[in-house]
Amino acid sequence: MTPATVPAHAPTDHPAITPARTGILIANLGTPDGYDYWSMRRYLNEFLSDKRVIDYPAWKWQPLLQGIILTKRPFTSGANYKLIWNHDRGESPLMTITRDQTQALRQRATEEWGDRVMVEFCMRYGNPSTAEVVDRMVQAGCRRIVFLPLYPQYAGATSATANDQLFRALMAQKWQPSVRTCDPYFDRPDYVRALADSVRRALGDRRPTKLVASYHGMPKRYLLEGDPYHCQCQKTSRLLQQALDWPDGIIDTTFQSVFGTEEWLRPYTVEHVADLARQGVSDIAVISPAFASDCIETLEEINGEIRESFEHAGGRDFTYIPCLNDDPAHIEVMMGVIRDNIGGWV
Repeated sequence: MTPATVPAHAPTDHPAITPARTGILIANLGTPDGYDYWSMRRYLNEFLSDKRVIDYPAWKWQPLLQGIILTKRPFTSGANYKLIWNHDRGESPLMTITRDQTQALRQRATEEWGDRVMVEFCMRYGNPSTAEVVDRMVQAGCRRIVFLPLYPQYAGATSATANDQLFRALMAQKWQPSVRTCDPYFDRPDYVRALADSVRRALGDRRPTKLVASYHGMPKRYLLEGDPYHCQCQKTSRLLQQALDWPDGIIDTTFQSVFGTEEWLRPYTVEHVADLARQGVSDIAVISPAFASDCIETLEEINGEIRESFEHAGGRDFTYIPCLNDDPAHIEVMMGVIRDNIGGWV
């Protein structure tokens, strides 16, 4: 990287200025720093205090969160994280995979644009925080930033809150960079092809009786209030079926990770797979098109709780199809989204 220099004709006491670059910042959901009680409590407190995630009035929600949920849930969540923890690297799989995605994307971006770009990642909750990474990029000379939340389908509780946090980080900067936030990529042909190819790799020549496309859930009320997430999930499933050239009725769209007492988007994955088994469907595969990286919701919930629900109801063959993670085809999807948004900047 070119070192900072004092501008020509500036007085000698003028601060050195780093040459301008363009930043590429990808954002994932986040992860606790550890699976111990206090690490889990800090992470869950930040996550569940986000008004985009839980929109109940603070007077109603915070006493319940601070008094009951954050007393018990860190223990159960920590035990689940321990089951999937990357002990060799001392971090969650989401952190490992996001770092690997960033490294692969950095290599591709450098091949295409050289040192004119800087590629980093941040987390909406936990570390590295959005504010920390934005500050580092600004200090490194990023006058423009392309911001890519790693959520194929848009939702207020995912894409929007990631953007919110970016804008909050910009408020702290004396010299704000220009930013472009990327659209969701749920219906991009290259993304759908990458999903279809991942299904073929996992299943080979075998076609399951059902392929369950399990998306992260949200309260049904959000859909009725205008959130497009449900519709974008349905379209991803339909396009995936077309890309696989499978007949109607093989792919079921379901929703997981239900929280609280109000009704969420249905059908619920954990119930649906048990219903399939009771109906005599003994062979299913499950894919998670809403997740760009394998995480607690896929590695523990789908490959643990949801698998057990299917098998306990009489199901025999359960195949979990991993997320796209740092697969080269997924990195090219990210590059395609970035190209669409970086035009004129490099």
